[in-house]
Amino acid sequence: MIPAAPLTMQPRRWQQAWREAVRDPRELLDLLGLGNIAPGVSAEAAAQFPLRVPRSFVARMRQGDPHDPLLRQVLPLDAEMRPVPGFSLDAVGDGAAKAGHGVIHKYQGRALLVTTGSCAVHCRYCFRRHFPYAEETAAANGWREAVAAIAADTSIDEVLLSGGDPLSLATAKLVELADALRAIPHVRRLRIHTRLPIVLPERVDAELCAWLAALPWPVAIVVHVNHAHEFDADVDSAMRALRDTGAVLLNQAVLLRGVNDDVDTLAGLAERGFAAGVLPYYLHQLDRVAGAAHFEVDDATALALHAALVARQSGYLVPRLVREVAGDASKRSMTGPGDGRIPPSVA
Repeated sequence: MIPAAPLTMQPRRWQQAWREAVRDPRELLDLLGLGNIAPGVSAEAAAQFPLRVPRSFVARMRQGDPHDPLLRQVLPLDAEMRPVPGFSLDAVGDGAAKAGHGVIHKYQGRALLVTTGSCAVHCRYCFRRHFPYAEETAAANGWREAVAAIAADTSIDEVLLSGGDPLSLATAKLVELADALRAIPHVRRLRIHTRLPIVLPERVDAELCAWLAALPWPVAIVVHVNHAHEFDADVDSAMRALRDTGAVLLNQAVLLRGVNDDVDTLAGLAERGFAAGVLPYYLHQLDRVAGAAHFEVDDATALALHAALVARQSGYLVPRLVREVAGDASKRSMTGPGDGRIPPSVA
């Protein structure tokens, strides 16, 4: 009998790419030939919310362009440290909606698990950039309290995995969670909100896909892409692998000043996403989290952009323009009936 080869305990490809992420703003700028704009970077903002961006995502940024839309999403700037009225630490009321350890229950029939505080990229507009992850992650204690909270509420039929980013967890940890949820008969759907397949497509490996394909529920994977340049051949391959598991792929974007606040960019995002097998789902107005005010697009401009998109695109390529308001029973549509702000061109 041939003895088994010893285990080498090498990190997986995605984990290695994670570890090699750029964490120093000056290194990021040097990689892009932009060392001359380093004085505009805020060391204080970087200390409060550290830079993290995978090198494959950096490779999609334009050399020598300080206004690159991907760079703008991750570079800590002085503007983050200026207090702005109306911008708060908990912009969407997560704290008031807590229903268990790491469980947020805002909307009828749906419960969100804050699975982890980790993410492969730190987006400067993140609405949970001030979230107390150390005290509030559903993975604590083997998911027991979080799963018990869902099991106790028979009105919950859909579980959302969020974070941080749920796919930053090892697949074995996701298996552990799914096995616990299988025992709850009223859970009928699973939704995964993730940015990793976009910024770190190596995460979509055979082990993850096997787990997804074996899940007993219909699965929706909601990725987060704000600009067409975030797609490349590796991301396309990751999207194809996810679709092959049977999952439905949707995109939610955030309307961001200096990133995607023009109709050509929004149309290009929808078209490029569809080419990769991803349907547009939501276009969010910015959550008013402290440190993100410089990304805000005013409502009148947002509505005009959405109306122009409606006039230009096929319906399935137009995301819903929404805002999340703390205490509301659902996302608030900015263009739907009863909103009172329907542009004449789309009424």
